[in-house]
Amino acid sequence: MPQPWHAMAMAINTTLLFTPEAMAKVDARVIASGIPGPELMRAAGASVVACLLSSWPNVARAVVLCGPGNNGGDGHIAASLLAAFGVPVLRHGYAPRSGTDAAAASATCEHAILPLGDYRPLAGDVVIDALFGAGLDRAVGAEVAAVIGRIAEAGTPVLAIDLPSGLSGRTGRPTGPVISAERTVTFAGLKPGHVLMPGRELCGVTTLADIGMPARLVASDDPLWINGPHLYGPTLPRREAADHKYSRGHLAVMSGPLISGGAARLSAMAGLRIGAGLVTLGTPPGAVMAQSAHLTAIMQHRVGSSADLAAWLSDPRLSALVLGPGFGDLEKARDYAKVLANARRYLVLDADGLTAFAGRTGELGDMFAGETRLVITPHEGEFRRLFPAIAEDETLSKVDRARQAAALLNAVVVYKGADTVIAASDGRAAINADAPPWLATAGSGDVLSGVIGGLLAQSMPIFEAACAGVALHGAAASQAGPGMTAEDLAGLVRPPAV
Repeated sequence: MPQPWHAMAMAINTTLLFTPEAMAKVDARVIASGIPGPELMRAAGASVVACLLSSWPNVARAVVLCGPGNNGGDGHIAASLLAAFGVPVLRHGYAPRSGTDAAAASATCEHAILPLGDYRPLAGDVVIDALFGAGLDRAVGAEVAAVIGRIAEAGTPVLAIDLPSGLSGRTGRPTGPVISAERTVTFAGLKPGHVLMPGRELCGVTTLADIGMPARLVASDDPLWINGPHLYGPTLPRREAADHKYSRGHLAVMSGPLISGGAARLSAMAGLRIGAGLVTLGTPPGAVMAQSAHLTAIMQHRVGSSADLAAWLSDPRLSALVLGPGFGDLEKARDYAKVLANARRYLVLDADGLTAFAGRTGELGDMFAGETRLVITPHEGEFRRLFPAIAEDETLSKVDRARQAAALLNAVVVYKGADTVIAASDGRAAINADAPPWLATAGSGDVLSGVIGGLLAQSMPIFEAACAGVALHGAAASQAGPGMTAEDLAGLVRPPAV
């Protein structure tokens, strides 16, 4: 799936994400370096005009809704340029604060600023939302809310500057009534609100424009990125002529009982496809024959108890394990997790393995203290059962929640969804934003667990393995296309050529 944004200048860093607070620091650094604020504002306004004229070349009237701050200043510049190009222009909104860059920008436009509440959409209008952008993290007022309602009712297309007004740039969630834009233009760096849901959809297609900020100054001390090869590419397993099956890693997937063995098979097949040299199902005695009917390249090992598992782990070549898909027995899952923790193996915990620790996260965190060797892959419901206090805190973004959970467990958390967040206990985090919607099908999470487990078995670092697993899982789904089943997905998983 293509990413829902593009850059007008490829020199921009499209991988780093900036909270509104971090971007405010960038703005201050750039201006302190000697680049005047009005110059940046002119470049921003010109970028908005370029986007509008390329997207709506037959615009009948451009209606600029101007706020009192710098976002409004960008809108004033856009209004002035559009008028110079012969486009009919209206300005509605609020007068800028005197003595500011926005006030100077407003003076370049001859059109009066009409009251915001007077705007009534007409056919052929395109609205430029220059009200608040990322500068507002509270609900808009009643007058703005009424205008938002009229725009939505009329179906008037909107081009938002920076972010649609009413959308939090930090959380990606509406703070109240919110503009739904067809397109958004932002500058220098993307914000979490552009990629976290539902912000990604409310922004429409986002253009990241270069307005002349020096790349050396567009930096942040917050380790937050869009997921991609820049994070995991250098650590992907390399294929060597002298490789053999054990040098490429041995992954074990713990199977559930007779009735629910399919989930473990999906994980095992994905681990094999992603490049693990051997994959073995750890199968309870009563399910061995049933699993044998479905397996060829995947092996089996009888595991009926914690003692059996501990004995199996005496083989040091068994490097990573997946526990939870279709496992069923929650008490046994807890016992197995303790054995794996004591054996200092890498573990991907999913599905029933997560349910087993609902209300017991402290116990799980204590098991995996020290070196980070645990990956958990909760969907929204599982996350809420595991971390109810974190999940119920509406002030936290999805990134904040994943980071807190990762720190609590000393784990890498893969917080699944259309905007999957991967977070490490050291604060690193990535948002995956290009997976296709047809991944929402039974068994796709089992495949993801196997992909991550297979990469861990091949000695990838744990955060990078989780990031790569999420990305490669999404790439396989994109190749499969709509109508995909989990079996299709597992069959299409492939390691990238490196």
